[in-house]
Amino acid sequence: MLHACISSWNGSERTLKRRGFLQRGALAAAGLMAGADRAAASAAGGPKVAIVGGGFAGSACALHLRQLNPAIQVSLIDSVEGYATCPMSNEVIAGMRGMASITLARGGLRRAGVNVIGDQVIAIDVQRRQLRLGAGSTLAFDRLVVAPGIRFLWDRIEGYDDNAAQKMPHAWKAGPQTMLLAAQLRGMPEGGVVAISVPSGLLRCPPAPYERASLIAHYLQQHKPRSKVLILDANNSFPKQAQFTEAWSTLYPGMIEWIPVIEDGTVVRVDTATMTLYTAANAHRVAVANIIPPQAPGELAPAAGLSSDHGWCPIQPDSFESTLVPGAHVIGDACIADAMPKSASAALSQAQQCATAVAAMLLGREAPAPVFDSICYSMLAPGQAIAFPAHFHVADGKIVAEQATSAPASPAQESLAAQRWYAGIRANAFAA
Repeated sequence: MLHACISSWNGSERTLKRRGFLQRGALAAAGLMAGADRAAASAAGGPKVAIVGGGFAGSACALHLRQLNPAIQVSLIDSVEGYATCPMSNEVIAGMRGMASITLARGGLRRAGVNVIGDQVIAIDVQRRQLRLGAGSTLAFDRLVVAPGIRFLWDRIEGYDDNAAQKMPHAWKAGPQTMLLAAQLRGMPEGGVVAISVPSGLLRCPPAPYERASLIAHYLQQHKPRSKVLILDANNSFPKQAQFTEAWSTLYPGMIEWIPVIEDGTVVRVDTATMTLYTAANAHRVAVANIIPPQAPGELAPAAGLSSDHGWCPIQPDSFESTLVPGAHVIGDACIADAMPKSASAALSQAQQCATAVAAMLLGREAPAPVFDSICYSMLAPGQAIAFPAHFHVADGKIVAEQATSAPASPAQESLAAQRWYAGIRANAFAA
């Protein structure tokens, strides 16, 4: 986990085919594994890169740096040894897979020559190029990459805080909350209502609440068929809405109700004692409440001065170097990546470009023009999925989306592709 940080000790598919994208990741990971001993030895006196945060973004950046230049000493700091992936966590909630299947160890990173440090960052001093760790030691770096993920804005919904999340889980960071929500579904009475509250604003994995509704409906259909799913949404639309809505009407007729903000869908207050969600004009008493809070960058970002007034971290799109703290790069969910979504796939693409830029900077060279690829999948039911492919490039100082060129596949084909995709991003980020 990442803890608070101060800025000084004194407070001062380019159209890649999906299969090709996954094969590239698998081959890259295999190459890293095969050359681990040589890489570790050659890094003894090379430049130092410190990466804070070991999710998809931080881990993928570490692996890609080692692949680009084995002489670079890469240190990855994160106190959590077993990383539970948000991708596929909705399947855990719905009983389609176990928690162990989405929990990754960091052995692959170590075998790739990454110095994995299980500690907390207490302070960053960019001028001195040092980190101070929770154990009291310091770590020097030549370049710094920060991947702090997200934090929750607990104060935005009255009555909803960390304690309330033990009764109304968010399950928006995979791990114990995932298991808690799964257990509540198993224990709820037949005929009960499961409510999902979706916030407005920037959100990690925007389609995920609607995937969750789909898979929860699948579980209920199998085990509690008189139950329903209620989506209380602070938005008036959502990604691939037409495809989701059509699938719901076919797969789960009458089981999923979506209430947008224009129809009083915004949850403003919760009462955990009575399991009631309040909107401006209505009260909804439910059996299970999944409250997804509004989000902002992880605590490290504002503490280190990396986030702007509106909350997220502005960066240079070609290198992901912070525009507020020169010398520090910010990748993943915390950064402002313009048209790119906040997702594991986008974080992976950003991490690879950041690693390319950092490796070039350490050699005094310019990095090649960035091209980003992102593809995500939402499961509708076992064996059925929707794909969200996208390609991006930098134009006029911003990351812009390109015109989609590939025709959508069938839900069954997308489901198979989703499993290959998941294996690929695990390989690219964790050599797992």
